Amino acid sequence: MSLAFEVGRRGSAATIRLTGRIDRDAGTVLEQAYTAAIAGTPSAVELDFVDVEYINSTGIALIVSLLARARAQGLPIRAAGLTPHYRHIFEITRLSDFIEIVQPIA
Repeated sequence: MSLAFEVGRRGSAATIRLTGRIDRDAGTVLEQAYTAAIAGTPSAVELDFVDVEYINSTGIALIVSLLARARAQGLPIRAAGLTPHYRHIFEITRLSDFIEIVQPIA
């Protein structure tokens, strides 16, 4: 399954609910999702990983690229719904130093 997204709001933050796989084929979809999310000038962008089945090393690199773009725009990025495995990956790659990990959207 390729990556799909749905943009919403959580307070003043934009949310991007991701569904599928974050791999080499996900770059365009992630860019489209981010562009749609920032259209409303949110205070932050929250990536919801609850329905993400798989993230490989290329997917991590795509997330880092998205983070760099957001940081250049002064926009905080949060991650919600990470499985314990992916939370660990975010910690060992030090992504968690730059992306706040929060509870999933209820």
